[in-house]
Amino acid sequence: MQHGTVLHHVGYVVESIQKAAATFAASLALDWDGRIIHDPLQQVCVSFFQPRSPGNPVFELVEPASQDSPVAGFLRRGGGYHHLCYEVDSLEEQLGIVRENGDLIARMPLPAVAFDGRRIAWVFTRNNMLLEYLERRKPGPGA
Repeated sequence: MQHGTVLHHVGYVVESIQKAAATFAASLALDWDGRIIHDPLQQVCVSFFQPRSPGNPVFELVEPASQDSPVAGFLRRGGGYHHLCYEVDSLEEQLGIVRENGDLIARMPLPAVAFDGRRIAWVFTRNNMLLEYLERRKPGPGA
């Protein structure tokens, strides 16, 4: 990973964010503002849960928005822990590192509604771990 990479959140797939939210938040000592975001490009709904203790990770609940959602099959197999998301300065630089490592780019950069249009990319590591990379800043015009 490039210098300055920071863990942004841990992703967890559930059937229903509304149904899972209260027990999820209570079990992990998280605060939830009730906001659920629909991302039509990824075909999911997501919601973020903030840690009450500094230094603990943010959690994201992910719900398939359709039967064709990339996480629908994962949910049919039981759901649960899904991915780690790291915030990076440059997606292009990080994807270059990914290629050098022999990891698989599962989805090239695309804007994410949950992050105000900042781009994300998805990678499977050679150890079968799914990583999401989130660009730290939204690209400017012509980027």
